[in-house]
Amino acid sequence: MASAIASKMSFSSLKRKQPKTFNVRIVTMDAEMEFSCEVKWKGKDLFDLVCRAVGLRETWFFGLQYRIKDTVAWLKMDKKVLDHDVPREEPITFHFLAKFYPENVEDELVQEITQHLFFLQVKKQILDEEIFCPPEASVLLASYAVQAKYGDYDPAVHTRGFLAQEELLPKRVINLYQMTPEMWEERITAWYAEHRGRTRDEAEMEYLKIAQDLEMYGVSYFAIKNKKGTELLLGVDALGLHIYNPDNRLTPKVSFPWNEIRNISYSDKEFTIKPLDKKTDVFKFNSSKLRVNKLILQLCIGNHDLFMRRRKVDSLEIQQMKAQAREEKARKQMERQRLSREKQLREEAERARDELERRLLQLQEEAQMANEALMRSEETADLLAEKAQITEEEAKLLAHKAAEAEQELQRIKATAMRTEEEKRLMEQKVLETEMLALKMAEESERRAKEADQLRQDLLDAREAEQRAKQRLLDISKSTYMPTSPSVNSLPLDVPSFGFNSDSLSFDFKDTDMKRLSMEIEKEKVEYMEKSKHLQEQLNELKTEIEALKLKERETPLDIMHNENMERGNNKYSTIKKPEPDGRRPVCI
Repeated sequence: MASAIASKMSFSSLKRKQPKTFNVRIVTMDAEMEFSCEVKWKGKDLFDLVCRAVGLRETWFFGLQYRIKDTVAWLKMDKKVLDHDVPREEPITFHFLAKFYPENVEDELVQEITQHLFFLQVKKQILDEEIFCPPEASVLLASYAVQAKYGDYDPAVHTRGFLAQEELLPKRVINLYQMTPEMWEERITAWYAEHRGRTRDEAEMEYLKIAQDLEMYGVSYFAIKNKKGTELLLGVDALGLHIYNPDNRLTPKVSFPWNEIRNISYSDKEFTIKPLDKKTDVFKFNSSKLRVNKLILQLCIGNHDLFMRRRKVDSLEIQQMKAQAREEKARKQMERQRLSREKQLREEAERARDELERRLLQLQEEAQMANEALMRSEETADLLAEKAQITEEEAKLLAHKAAEAEQELQRIKATAMRTEEEKRLMEQKVLETEMLALKMAEESERRAKEADQLRQDLLDAREAEQRAKQRLLDISKSTYMPTSPSVNSLPLDVPSFGFNSDSLSFDFKDTDMKRLSMEIEKEKVEYMEKSKHLQEQLNELKTEIEALKLKERETPLDIMHNENMERGNNKYSTIKKPEPDGRRPVCI
């Protein structure tokens, strides 16, 4: 009895010790993962687990997003996962996305995985038209996306139609012009071919450097109303807060940079922005939902913290990450140089092998032609010899007949004819015989000359046969003679690659690092020079396709973007300047 009670108690305690769990599905930009989480886990526990699984260290840009009806929300780090208003159906789905955006992607994004996730997210936002992108910039961005996916352009591999199944341009841009998919592909490929030598991370970084200058990049929009009840849009991004008209998300009516904001607060649905300059009026607005107010405040706090953090000395962790990134970049740079040298040597060896094979094929063809010429010469010589023999026999036969005719003539002349008729007939017959003998003599002479000519032709044919044999012998000798010192070291079948071990030593020496630094500095100078022509290239493309534009299909954002370009406005020139009296107008 006592043992039964003890076993029952131990089973109950074991059952209590087993933690309760629930399943979550994490959706990133390029994968899906499922995890089993404990009920007591907070948002930070799940977030850290996802970051470890992805291999991400720059965690401050990202968050776990979920939806509540028609509103977007982010998982709070200090709150239990199940205490959020998340769906109770398992697995619970969260999207691992960038929550905050850097001011300068090249300076702030250190890890390749961070850069890659930003690239995928920004690319999707541009294609989904959540970020407005002008047509000429869309084509340039598409060319970098192709470089990141396919590597260097190869005309033999990347033939016409290889981008037919790729989604590279926003549908708005495609519908705006009377251009076929082949025409778009031709323009994208023309720029794609200029990106030769860029790795995937370099192409993605170039993509982000262009995208970060777009007006709607990194801006989260919220519908608000001012004190008068006028409907407006609030934009929150890495630079500050911006107030827009609902029909114009490109150009803000007024902006509040983070360094000019003293305080942000809300009470129920009313939000208050207090500028640092006390002469500037306080701006107040209302939003429709309390949950939206909380999200706005959350984004404001996070963006402001990052804004201030960028203007301080990097933390030890970031300095370590940047140092590791520089070392990794240097290592990859030297690895690319080594691979480039090996590729160059391999290509040179292959070219030498191809040249040897071509030369060998040419010699084989010449030898075959010489053999055929020799066979034809031998056949001709045999025919001429046979014909000469026949001609000689015919000449002998004609000479024999001529001798017989001469004997007959002598016999006829010696015979005396008694009667005049016989004499006349005899004279006529003698005349005929003389004529026949003359013809026989001429034919015999002609045959003799022909026989002499045939003998001469036979001699010429035999001389030609000797020359052909000598030519074939010369070709056979030249086939085994080395053509150049570099060919001696390469067999005809497979080229060998002999590298000096000293030339493949890539230790991180001072000289190597100095040389690499000089090369990086040179690349920077070249990039600055190239970026000067970037806008000219964009303008050229815009001019080229302008004739194919359908004006009636222009969206309001297209029209506003063109007006901004004509005025010379961009993302960084739309912050309102203070009035001469020092007060900032915020009456909206």
